[in-house]
Amino acid sequence: MHVQAETKPYDSINVTPMLDLAYVLLVIFILMTTASVSGMSINLPKPSSKPSTEKHEIKIIQIKPDGSLHLNGVGVSVRELEVQLKSTMARDPKASVVLKGDPAVNYARVVEVLDLTGAMGIGAVGLVTARIGN
Repeated sequence: MHVQAETKPYDSINVTPMLDLAYVLLVIFILMTTASVSGMSINLPKPSSKPSTEKHEIKIIQIKPDGSLHLNGVGVSVRELEVQLKSTMARDPKASVVLKGDPAVNYARVVEVLDLTGAMGIGAVGLVTARIGN
């Protein structure tokens, strides 16, 4: 019987156990991330069954493709828009503004009008969008 006295270095390293461990850890991490639920619980208000009887003024601001502003169909400058919105808010503090921006209009112009309404304290600002498919 021949017994080898000295140990020879391995020609290759067996990485199968290391790969098995890596796959097990990967599966554990995937399962843990999908099992965790993140978020906040929010109690949403219930819709009212009766219609609101309050009538507030609504101003429609249109921004044309060339960047011109129209308030309820009448062309105005930024200063005129500001003056008219201030008078509207003085008459009706709960007045709302609807902003219709053409798809071809520069986004900076829309932001300028939104900044103006925000600086004036108008909280009810709606953005009109096209329906999908139209």
